[in-house]
This record gives sequence, C-alpha cells and structure tokens, in this order.
Amino acid sequence: MAYNTFKQDEELRSVSKFKTMLRLFRYLFFYKLQIFLVLLIMTYCVGVSILNPLIMERAIDVSIKNKDIPDLVWLILVAVFLNLIMILLVKLRMFLMAKICNDTLVTIRQELYTHIQTLDFSFFDNRPTGKILARIIGDINALKDVLSNSVTTLIPDFLTICSVVIIMFYKNSKLALASMITIPFMAFSMWMIQVYSHKRWQIHKKKSSNLNAFVHEDLSGIRIIQSFSAEKETNQTFRNLAREHRNTFMDAVRLNDAFGSVIDFSWGLGLVALYYAGVVVLGVEHVSIGTLVAFSTYIGMFWHPIMNLSNFYTQLITNLSGAERIFEILDTPSKINNATSSNALGEIKGHVSFEQVSFSYHDEVPVLSKVSFEVEPGETIALVGPTGAGKTTIINLLSRFYDVNEGKILIDYQDISTITLESLRRQLGVMTQDNFLFTGTIKDNIRYGKLDASEEEIIASAKAVNAHDFIMKLEKGYDTVLQERGGGLSIGQKQLLAFARTMVSNPRILILDEATSSIDTKTELLVQKGIEVLLSGRTSFVIAHRLSTIQNADRIFVIDQGGIIESGTPEELLRAKGFYYDLYLAQFKDVV
Repeated sequence: MAYNTFKQDEELRSVSKFKTMLRLFRYLFFYKLQIFLVLLIMTYCVGVSILNPLIMERAIDVSIKNKDIPDLVWLILVAVFLNLIMILLVKLRMFLMAKICNDTLVTIRQELYTHIQTLDFSFFDNRPTGKILARIIGDINALKDVLSNSVTTLIPDFLTICSVVIIMFYKNSKLALASMITIPFMAFSMWMIQVYSHKRWQIHKKKSSNLNAFVHEDLSGIRIIQSFSAEKETNQTFRNLAREHRNTFMDAVRLNDAFGSVIDFSWGLGLVALYYAGVVVLGVEHVSIGTLVAFSTYIGMFWHPIMNLSNFYTQLITNLSGAERIFEILDTPSKINNATSSNALGEIKGHVSFEQVSFSYHDEVPVLSKVSFEVEPGETIALVGPTGAGKTTIINLLSRFYDVNEGKILIDYQDISTITLESLRRQLGVMTQDNFLFTGTIKDNIRYGKLDASEEEIIASAKAVNAHDFIMKLEKGYDTVLQERGGGLSIGQKQLLAFARTMVSNPRILILDEATSSIDTKTELLVQKGIEVLLSGRTSFVIAHRLSTIQNADRIFVIDQGGIIESGTPEELLRAKGFYYDLYLAQFKDVV
C-alpha cells in the first residue's frame, strides 16, 4: 500500500460542462408536473418581490407625501397579504424540491449501481473498490444542492434580474445605466475565475477518490497491517493523502472566494453610481425620494440574484466534476454483452470444447495461445501447473468473465458468445479459494445459489457437503446472522457454506478453483465426500495445488507456457514422467 500507488489519479475524458449540466438536468424531466408547480410558485414569489418596491414608492411619493392615511393602510394590508402568501408558498416549494431532488438522487444512484453490475471484470481489475464507492456515495450526494438550486435559484433569479432591468429602464434609463456600470468588469472577472476554479475542483475530487480508496483497502486489510506491524507506514501514507486532499480543497476554495469579492465590489460601486447620478447629476428635482428608494431596492434585487447565481455557479463547478465522474462510469461499456442474436441456453448435458483459444489480459502479455481440448459430459478435468500459467484464465473464459481474443468456446456445441450471459452462468457453479459470504443469515447465504430454494433444499445441500452439523451447533442454526465476509467462522466453515451454496444451485458444469486450498487436512477429509457429491454427474473443472484432491479425476491437463503441455489420466502422466511426475514426486516423495 505504498503512497505512490494511491497517489495516481484517474484520467477523465474532457467533456463540455454544458453537456454535463444538460445531461444532469434531464433527470428532472421525470417530474414535469411537480417542477411546473414549483415554477408557478416561484413566478408568484418573483412577482411579489418586484411589486414590493413599487408599493414602497407609492407609499412615500403619494400616501405619505399627501398624508393619505387610508391609502397608506390599504397599501400596507395588500403588501402584508401578498407576502404572507409568498412565505407559505416558499415552504411548499422547499418541500417539493427536497422530494424531487432526493428521488432524483435515488434514480441516479440506482442507475449507476445497476450499470456497474453489468461491467466486466477488466473494469474492476483497473479500479480500487474505494474509488468506485466514492462515485456511488460521495459524488452523487454532492449533486443534491446542484439539482435543487438549478430550479429554485437559476430560474427565479434569472427572471428577477430580467424583470428588474426592464422596470428600471422603464422608470429611468439614466439611473438604470448608472446602477449597472460595473457589469462588464464583473463578467470578465467571473469568467477568468471559473476557468481555473473548475480545474482545481476536478483535482480535489481525484484526491478525495484516492483517499477513499486507501481507507477502504486499509480497513479491509487491517489484520495484515497489524500482524506485520505496518501501522507506521500506513499512517504516513494516510497522512500524505489527507494532506493532498486538504491542500487541493484549500486551493479550490481560495479561488472560489474571489466570486463573492467581485460581486460585493460591483454591487457597492453600482450603488455609489446610482446615488451620484440621482443626487448630483440629475438632481433631486428630477428624481423623487420614492423613486430613489425604489431604485436602491431594485439595485439590491439586481445584485443579490447575481450573488446567488455566482454562488450557484461556484457550487456547480465544484460538483460538476463529480457528475463527470458519474457519467464516465455510466458511459463505460461492458466488454461482455449479449450478442444481438443471443439465444437462451436450455438445460445442457455438459459437453465443453475449446477451439484454438488465445487470450491476453494485456496485449503485450499473452496468457493462452491456441488452446484446444474437448471434455465429455460428466467428465472431471483437473488443471495443474505453475502459478500464472493460465489455469484460472481457462475457467474465467468458460464463465465468460472475459471474452477470448481468438478461437471459440462451445458448450454442447454452442458458441458461448451467442448465448445469453444469464442462461450460461445459471448452468455453472463456480467455487474459489476466497468465497465471499454476505452479511445476513446462513440460510440466506446458501440460498444465494438459488434464490427460490426452499428450506428443505437448503438443508439438503448443507448435509450433502457435511456443513449441516457445524451449522446446527451454532446458537441460531441456519438463522445465525453472519457479519461481512463471514466474520466469526473458521476458513473451513466458510468453505463448507460456499460448497452448500454451490450445491443448491445444481449446476451442470462445476468449477472448483483452489476450493480446498484454505482448508486444513481434517476438514479437507470431511469436505472430500461433499466434493464427490458435487462432482457426481456433472462436468467438472478442478484447479488444485494439492494433488491428493484430484487423484480421482478422469483427466489431468498440465497448463504451462500458454497451453496444455501434458494431458491424460493420473496413471498415464505418472508413467510419462514429465512435468506432472516431477510435481507428484515433490508432494509425495515420502510415499514414493
């Protein structure tokens, strides 16, 4: 877990901010009726806000000047009534937008999660889990205020600015021009700031993702860290990543703060220009006190929305990088898909054949080269060979976790690339040396192999692989709740539950990838009978370093140098005195 490993940032494609915004706001179109109601409410509120200065102007220049008390009382009552309704409607608008935004976040998060589950293994090979979590949780949460303010700030403030400008120019164009004399300065300054600000927030999001990925991996491997007394090294790595996270945040915030300063300066200078034009240039004889007060209010109503819009824009560019990261995953196509003319695979007999199959995880490093073999239904094939020879790759290709670069893989003489993924994998049972157990009951974990399995089927599967006895010794038996990864169970017990999970799925093709490598000898003897039950009547591929577990295999394939260098029954390979013979002697030298 070296610092440089987590220091590496993800490369994001360059995408137009406008396109990202438009794509994000499209999610709001699912709530047209609610949005329309919110817009009606905001239109009323903007109208009342625009009307208030005019009421004030009439009160000063007419009612108070002429000492018309009834007219003044009437104006006050109208203003109070209109503003009370506005306050109530604002509460309703806030409720509606909160519901719309939260529902939208759920939609985006579900869409992202659903898409991630369709992606092939190569996607996960290149991305730490923590960086994916940062998108699903943090980046999506950051969009809430953007979605809400896009309706409650962007639209009403834009309408307010347009309305104020029209009224100000209608009432007195010279005062209006004086009030807005600083707009060119403000526009240029804000453009310059946003160019650099967006880049800095993109960098901060990457550093946040790096920190998240490190913490996730660190906590997952806490036992290894403590067992090797590596706390000092990991603390230093965390400190470096946290420092980068903080520094990039401060860099972005410092620049964002400039938005407010530019607006405040423009607002203050515009107010000075208004009073100078109204009092000195035009003179009080041409500008009434009520008009000057109304303009003072309008100039506040002009610059305050601009301040809101600048804050919204700051918020937008702050979180737009998060939206870009979300859409980057949503736009990542899975390399493993159902072909247009894919057919569902019916119940199979279990005939498997590889025809000139070649594959590499990276173009420059071939793993398999023109591998060919044929397996009859019900036959058990053992795969042996040195680490990295391609044994696991063969079963990954058979399961279509990856697609071949060349050649074909056929099941019952059907090319698996023309078969729907669901129907293919439903026929396969895959067991690895690190079988993952989910948080939940033992019963639920076993049922994961067949979601509609009855309780009788679950118990029968557990008995078949000799897991029933240890389960019943637990306090709640099959209803015992497991923690993440089966915390509290021994490695052997976890493996037995994984066997039961595979057993209940009743696969036609069984794959055991080092499935007994983590089990002690005593437990292995217990499991062997269960394995025999699993293998019975099924086409099986067994990868094992312990040759004692594959002595009953029908054939053994020795994998090395990108292909099958030896094949035959255990007896035939021993007589041949090749690679398998040397491996056998190394493990059973005392017996031989």
